[in-house]
Amino acid sequence: MSQADDKTESESVGTVVVAGAANLAIAVAKLVAGVISGSAAMLSEAAHSVADTTTEALLYQALRRGARPADQRRPFGYGKESYVWAFFAAMFTFVAGAGFAVTHGITTILVHKHSGDFLISYIVLGVSFVIESISLARAVRQVRNESRRWKTTPRRFLRLTADTTVKAVFLEDSAALIGLLLAGAGVGLSHATGDEVWDGLASILIGFLLLTVAGILASNNLSLLVGRAVPKRLHHEIEQELTGLPEVKRIDTLMTMQLGPDDILVAAKVDFHDEATGAAIEATADDAERRLTGRYPEISYVFLDPTRSLPGATGRARHTQAEPDPGAGDEPDRP
Repeated sequence: MSQADDKTESESVGTVVVAGAANLAIAVAKLVAGVISGSAAMLSEAAHSVADTTTEALLYQALRRGARPADQRRPFGYGKESYVWAFFAAMFTFVAGAGFAVTHGITTILVHKHSGDFLISYIVLGVSFVIESISLARAVRQVRNESRRWKTTPRRFLRLTADTTVKAVFLEDSAALIGLLLAGAGVGLSHATGDEVWDGLASILIGFLLLTVAGILASNNLSLLVGRAVPKRLHHEIEQELTGLPEVKRIDTLMTMQLGPDDILVAAKVDFHDEATGAAIEATADDAERRLTGRYPEISYVFLDPTRSLPGATGRARHTQAEPDPGAGDEPDRP
């Protein structure tokens, strides 16, 4: 792992720890406020923060276990394990946070009576908003740093990055701030009108917000677990690097896989020039690995398979796994 990758991992750990500590403190405050005030929205926000705290613990586990080096049992490393723990985190948010918020909101609309003590809810919501903003600011800073590193926009970096921990923290902190605004609106409208339906409705909306975040994160981690290729632009750049080697006539097949946040596998069937000797092919394979790993430190494995020339060869890869993407020209080089 390169120094840049070590720095990125350390920054991701710090972002997760800060978010987890903030969520734990907020969860306790919201729970106390919810119990005292009887507000469904406050209790739902407490469940939201508990879910986020548990999520941060699972994401911390993902970072630690996924960073373990390769060994004889796992020759390609443990990078994909980070996606397993991140998937568990998304599922916990889905079941615990969203499930409680929706069911409690419906119950509140049907039968609940508010205690009428609104002041503590307003205080906790205000303090929580400040703390969540600090946590989100750290996540935003990391996203911006990483997007500059990959020479892309923060939005596109978040869409394509294989670092699911920073994406999870950013989305969860953003959802937390939106949830606080919903809770504040629900409590405020119930206070002003005396109608508890607003408090219950805010709780339900918080639940659907959590469902949305959990769905996005679960889908992303599932894609990486199954085995996702690198972005299309990086795929083409790898192809160009290989076809630029002196002994290479064409690339018949080029396949890539994201093994972990900072581990990429490259495998290609290569048609070498007919006059190339065995020694020249071996030297070209070594040169290919040096070029790719030197330009892209995230590439950990390069496998080249010499293959026979096919009729009508054009010099470009005949088969790739990159899917058509109208917006591929704007994709980051190495998210």
